[in-house]
Amino acid sequence: MIFASHIFLFGFLPLFLAGYYGLRGLRSRNVFLTLVSYVFYGWWRPDFVLLMLFSTLVDWVCGLRMSGLETRAARRPWLVVSMLTNLGLLAWYKYANLLVGTWGDLTGTAPDWVEIVLPVGISFYTFQSMSYTIDVYRDEVRPVRSLLDLACYVSMFPQLVAGPIVRYRDVQEQLIGRVHDSTAFANGALAFALGFAKKVLIADNVAVLADGVFDSGQPGLLDAWLGVSAYATQIYFDFSGYSDMAIGLGAMIGFRFPENFRSPYRSESITEFWRRWHISLSTWLRDYLYVPLGGNRFGSFATYRNLALTMLLGGLWHGAQWTFLLWGAWQGAFLILERALGKRAPWSGLPRPLRIACTFAVVLGGWAVFEAANMRRLGAVWGGMVGLGGGGGLPDAGDHPLQAWAALVLGLAIAFFGRRTDQLVAAFRVRTLLWAVPAFLVAVGQLASRDFSPFIYFRF
Repeated sequence: MIFASHIFLFGFLPLFLAGYYGLRGLRSRNVFLTLVSYVFYGWWRPDFVLLMLFSTLVDWVCGLRMSGLETRAARRPWLVVSMLTNLGLLAWYKYANLLVGTWGDLTGTAPDWVEIVLPVGISFYTFQSMSYTIDVYRDEVRPVRSLLDLACYVSMFPQLVAGPIVRYRDVQEQLIGRVHDSTAFANGALAFALGFAKKVLIADNVAVLADGVFDSGQPGLLDAWLGVSAYATQIYFDFSGYSDMAIGLGAMIGFRFPENFRSPYRSESITEFWRRWHISLSTWLRDYLYVPLGGNRFGSFATYRNLALTMLLGGLWHGAQWTFLLWGAWQGAFLILERALGKRAPWSGLPRPLRIACTFAVVLGGWAVFEAANMRRLGAVWGGMVGLGGGGGLPDAGDHPLQAWAALVLGLAIAFFGRRTDQLVAAFRVRTLLWAVPAFLVAVGQLASRDFSPFIYFRF
């Protein structure tokens, strides 16, 4: 099930809220939230719920077995069990098809292989569940005695399938003592409405411009840059819109989830970009991969190596395509360059608008890698961006060109100059409702003309 659907808006969500607030006592509400979250996750494939339950049960047992063990050495075997289980499931379901396909390409044979279906959101809930056992191992959180509490944390439907990646320590106390009040509910509803409008009105409408370029033969200079800019707009408003909805839904039931985006396209360097983009993932990679690898504690070479490995694995986390690995290498190369320059971008001496423009150009080059289906398509788009395809023209805007171009212009204006959703909610004004409510209603109306409106990050 997805948020941008009529069955969620007019069926699932009202019934959930009625049932949730019809119960008394936090324990009952947590049980209800957990069961409903399993229904939400299993709507498409009920059998995948068993996979999530298995991962949760293994981590609960491992956490309990680490309880009372005095040293990390004593706790380490149980951490290894948790890591092997979670990473093993992730590797099998996410990368087995890629490895088999690559072997077939290298050997020229057609393997007798039935493609494995990727469980939606496995990358997100696996990282969440692992963060619990790692933090127990580090003695940073208490092992949870109640399987219900851990199951509720792992399965919680607002951020289950596309983040933000919530750590157990972020919600540990909220699971047993959160407060429900009308102000938080209203703020959450506003955040959800804004996120929904961002996804449907901007991301969905601008997508046709990006698709027209990435699916074409050889784009020219103009359409390549416009198409990649459209994709940058699409992925930002699609993903940040989902995060807004997730954070809003959490607030409606008393949870405070971490912020996931801080106007990333206003960054003046790639280092700053990664402090603003998908914050829950970048901080997860920093705390659970980069720092354990050694971080910046053992000299420049080790720091550069650790940055490269972190970004390569972060790229591969996004999907089973070699282009994602290349995207991680692209990001890592610029992070290493900036680290070598003293955490400064090569264009740091330019005026601020030009620093932002240069950073955005590098980000666009990375988005071309990220979205390209294969190296041939990447070569065509990159070639267009440097003029190998000629001057080009405007991308194909589909059946609704006015909506597509308006979404691109509005999206870029908001990304570079507008206020973030969390800022609009925190500094609430009645006049915000005068445009937010109509925008939400128009988005609902637009949704009625579509059969399906998936989120980009569902495939990760």
